[in-house]
Amino acid sequence: MAKARLCSRQTCTREAVYTLTYAYSESTAVVGPLSNVREPHAYDLCEFHASRLTAPQGWDVVRVGGAPKAEAGEEHQSQMSQPAYPRLRSVD
Repeated sequence: MAKARLCSRQTCTREAVYTLTYAYSESTAVVGPLSNVREPHAYDLCEFHASRLTAPQGWDVVRVGGAPKAEAGEEHQSQMSQPAYPRLRSVD
């Protein structure tokens, strides 16, 4: 019996349902259905992490084959010039 593949994100124990690959030459992250076999240069993601995926500034995210769309607000936020992450607190 084959074991279910888990999400590649550290500490995540959810079952993977999508595969993330990068096309570095095209500055593109591609999220699609879970690949049939584990690929060494790809990342398996659960629904939670696949839907929250963002790409570095200047990169595109392509979602194919029923991959979840970005959560509301993330697309708008990625188009803004502000970083998608909260500002760090200064330590005095």
